[in-house]
Amino acid sequence: MKDKTDKNKNEMQVNEAMPAYDRSGYYTYADYLTWDDDERWELIDGKPYLMSAPTPNHQLLLGEIYRQLANFLKGKKCRVFFAPLDVRLNHDTLDDTVVQPDLLVVCDKGKYSDNKALKGAPDLAVEVLSPSNPKHDTLIKYKKYMESGIQEYWVVDPISKTVNVHILSDGKYVTQHYNETDKISVHVLEGCTIDLIELFAEMV
Repeated sequence: MKDKTDKNKNEMQVNEAMPAYDRSGYYTYADYLTWDDDERWELIDGKPYLMSAPTPNHQLLLGEIYRQLANFLKGKKCRVFFAPLDVRLNHDTLDDTVVQPDLLVVCDKGKYSDNKALKGAPDLAVEVLSPSNPKHDTLIKYKKYMESGIQEYWVVDPISKTVNVHILSDGKYVTQHYNETDKISVHVLEGCTIDLIELFAEMV
């Protein structure tokens, strides 16, 4: 990262997503590629955010969602991926937004055919909330996902054991709320259902 200083390092809250060292700086995907690979970053409207390390429950929840989706998608054209995988939401314009959804489903192979970062919005993005900074997923990334045209966006809350499913309709998200005893029909995958009883049973 440009103009990095020891003072900035000491002030950084590494346990939450936050603007990086130079808060006034503007960066693009080309800049992003030069940053330290030992740290996970997202770039939103040119502003960098340092990502927190996942907790065991975070990984257990993602693993179970992935398992259920992968079982359903076996032999089908859509694919499920998990972080870290760069998603360049506006690669064809400013290219100043790069996110790493916790989990994503892509049905257009052309978006990843070069075996590099995903170019454009996935069909489904799933984020598991970080207790240290839930606003990053519920406000900042929510807005960017909606603008990019992601058809379905899930926010999983490990504390309340709930899932908010946002489905794009006429340029805005319509939200459906589910609790730990529900089953969710995946909007972009006809016939696919995620069992939340099995999901939250994985937590420690």
